[in-house]
Amino acid sequence: MTLKSLFFTLICSLLFANGLLAQKTVIHIERARLADYNSKFGKDVQRLIGDVIMRQDSTLFYCDSAYLNEKTRNFEAFSKVHINVNDSLDIYSDRLLYNGDTRIAELFDNVRLVDDSTLLETEYLIYNRFTKLATYPNNGKITRGDKVLTSIKGYYQTDIKEFYFRKDVVLITPEYQTYSDTLVYNTNQEMAWFHGPTVIRSDENTLYGGYGWYNLRTDEAYFTKNPAIYTMKQMVYADTMFYNRNTGFGRAGGRVQIVDTNYQLIVKGTFGQFWELEGKSFVTDSALAISYDSKDSLFMHADTLFLYFDQEREAKKMEAYFNVRFFRNDLQGTCDSLTYAMSDSTIRMYRDPVLWSEQNQLTGDSIHIMMTNKALDSLVMYNTAFIVSRDTIKGFNQIKGKNMIGYFEQNELDNIAVEGNAETVYYVREEDQSLIGINLAKASRMLIMLVESQMERIIYQSSPAEVMYPEKELPEGLDILKGFRWLHERRPADKHDIYRKNL
Repeated sequence: MTLKSLFFTLICSLLFANGLLAQKTVIHIERARLADYNSKFGKDVQRLIGDVIMRQDSTLFYCDSAYLNEKTRNFEAFSKVHINVNDSLDIYSDRLLYNGDTRIAELFDNVRLVDDSTLLETEYLIYNRFTKLATYPNNGKITRGDKVLTSIKGYYQTDIKEFYFRKDVVLITPEYQTYSDTLVYNTNQEMAWFHGPTVIRSDENTLYGGYGWYNLRTDEAYFTKNPAIYTMKQMVYADTMFYNRNTGFGRAGGRVQIVDTNYQLIVKGTFGQFWELEGKSFVTDSALAISYDSKDSLFMHADTLFLYFDQEREAKKMEAYFNVRFFRNDLQGTCDSLTYAMSDSTIRMYRDPVLWSEQNQLTGDSIHIMMTNKALDSLVMYNTAFIVSRDTIKGFNQIKGKNMIGYFEQNELDNIAVEGNAETVYYVREEDQSLIGINLAKASRMLIMLVESQMERIIYQSSPAEVMYPEKELPEGLDILKGFRWLHERRPADKHDIYRKNL
């Protein structure tokens, strides 16, 4: 129920009550061991003592003693006070002030309101028989089965079984604890509505939201206004969030963000779902992954990003599907799909992968990149591996082979081992950049040394064949190896360019 609907209900009750105020009914004395008049109490005041029972309409009032003013239809009752409102609703206290015209009861000390299996305890309670509204202005406790709820102020609409709590609201169950500023709770539906900052804390996680509801029967929650779920190692943020505590399923919309502080990973999107028991979550629609540290951050976009966790909520793998593009200052890449395993810190690129490291473009059927402490350690290019870089003046330096293994020093390619059917095209220049010639080489295996990402020296390790051509004597077409592609237009220019579709 919203605050507006609750307010409307209260107004209707008050209007209905005003219409009934004119219908004044007598307070009947059903039983008392002793009844007398004494002038010191007032000429219209009757003193009732011993097992007193009074009745107005269908409501019965019990107490040990009372002072009844039959003219004003008011009375004050003492000790073992009991109001039997109906078959399900009873109120108890040590003292009672009752106005028979307004049908308002004020109960003092050790007050208990019992409605079916719901118990309300407080020190001062106002109950209006017309509006059927019970109010406590200063500290109350509600117990229903294994659920305990406390607040500074509270209202209970007894006809619709609905509580309204204000200030320092705390709901305790065996599974979780809820803290809120304003809470509406319907005991029939076992639904709680939150109006204000709310925290639901359990051993597994903590839920936060500014507005929403919680179904206590199904343990389902829905939050808006900056909702979040926190665990020891991850946080999930969004604009709207649904969560089922029993199944561990959640759905988030708007500005979705999953943060893993252990691996310094942020996954963003505009829609996401997660399955805690299965250890899986995904984000889609403008999906973005950020691997951050103090030195540099990697930004990656894909159509959909999956994040997998183990039973200890440790992130173990991330998968990116379709139109993958990423950017880091020293490394950029594109591919159709990608996985990153936290166990071995390896990025695996699949289906037409392209990688750029400084001046070098690297391609293959698949590429694996190994990281150490988020620094580039090595990479492996499988099947039809190709490395291309522009010559300083014209043409392209090229390395081709079946498989290649590259090693990094300080995030720059330092040397490359080519395994199987190795071929190179290399522009050899003097220190003044004048061209000496174009070197063509083949071997079963090669080791290529690089300085500042440029080929510096080639070591042929098996069955070498090498020819140096002056530029004008190079036969046509031999400056380009079979399978050559220059894909510079695909290269992400910055972290914002990753959203551009691959050409």
